[in-house]
Amino acid sequence: MFRHYGKTRTLSHNLKIASLLSFVAGIVSTVGFFSVQRLTTNVTGHFAFFMDEVFKLNFRHSLIFFLYIFSFFFGSFVSNLLIEFFARKNERYIYVVPTLIESIILLILGFYGQTLILKNPNLVAFSLLFAMGLQNSFVTTISSAVVRTTHLTGLFTDLGIDLSQLFFYKTADEKKKLFSSIKLRLTIINFFFIGGVFGGVLYSKIGIYALTIAATTLLLGLIYDYTKFKLILLKRRFKRHQKYNSNKI
Repeated sequence: MFRHYGKTRTLSHNLKIASLLSFVAGIVSTVGFFSVQRLTTNVTGHFAFFMDEVFKLNFRHSLIFFLYIFSFFFGSFVSNLLIEFFARKNERYIYVVPTLIESIILLILGFYGQTLILKNPNLVAFSLLFAMGLQNSFVTTISSAVVRTTHLTGLFTDLGIDLSQLFFYKTADEKKKLFSSIKLRLTIINFFFIGGVFGGVLYSKIGIYALTIAATTLLLGLIYDYTKFKLILLKRRFKRHQKYNSNKI
């Protein structure tokens, strides 16, 4: 799910990571909006508000919206910087470090976010946007831009294109590819929606502590991926051992 990179990824890998990360993004989107009344998983709206404040010459307010945009951008920058660094050092950590950083941010905000909201709600928004930029860059890079999980505008655009192409592409291979693409996009949309609803319910019960559930979900994904990888290695070693013993006999 996390471990495979570029051409080694399959539809199954992308569906798994899309489900997990879009669910987390849905939680963050709802909890972020309810807690600080800001969009915390994309920057399209912030850019519109930024331009509005610039034209009004409200430079102090425009700076805040600029920092929202920059936080998402900087998260994306840091994520890919880490990926490229570890790709040259140890590929096993490509997926681990960005995901751990995102989890730590969400855990800190979950436990201390209420205090931060009273002192500086913008800091909460900056942090969540940084975390979502980190996530979106990470999953975009390892999936070769097939999976994006933090906002839905592009997804609905791509889904509309894919559905329209069903009327024109007739061969079995072409339709198989289109159906796979449609399945992936619907998975992201559905899990983002589920995460959003789940986040809303959690927020009504435990407030911003709901972000700790999002962080836990990420960590469980890492544990699942690590455990599955170790089991595959054990299975391969067992088969090699059996083959070696059979050859000796």
